[in-house]
Amino acid sequence: MNAEEQGSRGSSAVSSKREEVDGMKDEEDRKENASTRDGSIDWYGKPAVKGRTGRWGSGMLILVNQGLAILAFAGVEVNLVIFSNSVLRQTNADAANTFSRWMGTAYLFSLIGAFLSDSYLGRYLTCVVFQVVYAVGLVALSLSTQLFLLKPHGCGKIGELCGTHAPAEMAMFYIAIYLIALGNGASEPALATFGADQFDEEDSKEKQSKTSFYGYFYVAVNLGSLVAETILVYIVNIGKWEVVFWICAGSAAVGFLLLLSGSLRFRHFKPCGNPISRFCQVLVASMRNMHLVVPPNGGRLHQVAEQEGERNGMRRILHTKDFKFLDRAAIINSSERNLSLNNPNPWRLCTVTQVEEVKCILRLFPVWLCTIFSSVVFVQMLSLFVEQGAAMDARLGNFHIPPPSMTAFDIVSTSAFILSYDKLVVPLFVKLTKREPKPPSELQRMGIGLAIAVAAMIIAGIVEQRRLKHATHHGKETSSLSILWQAPQYILVGVSEAFVYVAQMEFFASQSPDGLKSLGMGLSMSSSAIGSYVASLMLTVVSKITSRNGKPGWVPPNLNDGHLDRFFFLTAGLAMVNLVFYGISANRYKDISLQKREEAGKIEVTNLGEI
Repeated sequence: MNAEEQGSRGSSAVSSKREEVDGMKDEEDRKENASTRDGSIDWYGKPAVKGRTGRWGSGMLILVNQGLAILAFAGVEVNLVIFSNSVLRQTNADAANTFSRWMGTAYLFSLIGAFLSDSYLGRYLTCVVFQVVYAVGLVALSLSTQLFLLKPHGCGKIGELCGTHAPAEMAMFYIAIYLIALGNGASEPALATFGADQFDEEDSKEKQSKTSFYGYFYVAVNLGSLVAETILVYIVNIGKWEVVFWICAGSAAVGFLLLLSGSLRFRHFKPCGNPISRFCQVLVASMRNMHLVVPPNGGRLHQVAEQEGERNGMRRILHTKDFKFLDRAAIINSSERNLSLNNPNPWRLCTVTQVEEVKCILRLFPVWLCTIFSSVVFVQMLSLFVEQGAAMDARLGNFHIPPPSMTAFDIVSTSAFILSYDKLVVPLFVKLTKREPKPPSELQRMGIGLAIAVAAMIIAGIVEQRRLKHATHHGKETSSLSILWQAPQYILVGVSEAFVYVAQMEFFASQSPDGLKSLGMGLSMSSSAIGSYVASLMLTVVSKITSRNGKPGWVPPNLNDGHLDRFFFLTAGLAMVNLVFYGISANRYKDISLQKREEAGKIEVTNLGEI
């Protein structure tokens, strides 16, 4: 081969390589300029373009917004028990109940926000509206604390009580904290779902990012809490309550401005209408059609046209075999043939997709009930654990550890666990279970977390027994046992959170229909609300039963006179019973994601327009 031929071949190879590179660039450009396939839209209502909207650029803004919002919320949350004790002069039991009810209401408001988000406002507008309410509540709390709650001036340090307050002053305080509960509670499920909306689950790479987002979302929650539970708690420890609350208000304001800055880049989904009316339509239609026989294998049931479903922002869900009594709502009988083919009466005839939405929620309900008790443990960490720590030796050399700061062990363990989950926890799980390289499912992770919560409460009870042995009963309310003995119980609660709450968010989001994503997230968070109320009810009932006949009870003002250890062991026993019921519910649950339903639904369904 002569030099001319070699040069020609070399030139041809270089040219071929350039064409290949150019082809790859063209393919990348085409993908970047393509629209998302999950039905998301941009600010202007047009199909979202991948290269100009969503993904981690938008996701990071939402994560930072959540971190700053939680910093503000946790600044109130972790200090509320101490504030109720020192500033409002409440007893330990009353302060714990004030906190539990407030937390429960905050999580209960998540259902209101989720409902408005899915039905009318959309996720972005829900976040904007309720974060404004949130900021107003924080400003009101800051002003009321500075102007009239801290009297005389400088009161409020641990062990130094403030004076009494007029009813109007107390009313202002409660209005402020419940505005905070409404603002944060209603926006949080919409924000979590809105963040996941920035990733197209029909794209394999973005789908993986969407799964990772829930973990990072909870890390953002914990990092915001970490700042609040270390720096802000230290400021509270020296009695600067008004400074802390103004920092919280400023943090929420900065987070809100960051959310607004990404408005043009976010991906959106249209609200899908009132889910309550859709659910009621299914129930009424199924009752009206009680005389009809459900076709075998779900044949000849009314389904929405695929194109219509895409226009409404919801993918079709194909028929499943459980809850057959609801299938009657979608049976096409002879009378329906005489109705308008394009607009049937929804109170007489529903689509399979609409029926399956109801089935999805019914399937989730038993699992949801069993996750409530994990929140009981979490609420006790933020209330009774703090009171336990306040009755221990908080000195570390010349430094005094604020009892609420011990939650830093919970936060660090939770965040570290989530960040190391894929590289350390999953390989260890595979090795111990000797199974194929497959991570534990969401249901398995929740079960593991519930079991760890039982261990955390047992450890807390053992630590309390040891604290009582070291207690001094000569007029003092503290024990000589170091507060660092609480570290194991906080760490275990943190690991339990990492297992339960992240898996719970992923599970409820993946198992909820397209039009009910925020509601699914709100349902997940509302279990914390019920858990807070259960914790408050448990404490009230136990206090009444154990404080009869002049006895101080298990949780008296001076913990050295009571038996907080028995309350912790009682909680552990109830958590164990709950774990058994969870195992039964999880074992019976049919994990049918939307994608699996689309692939597995080889059932004959009928659109009225085809008759």
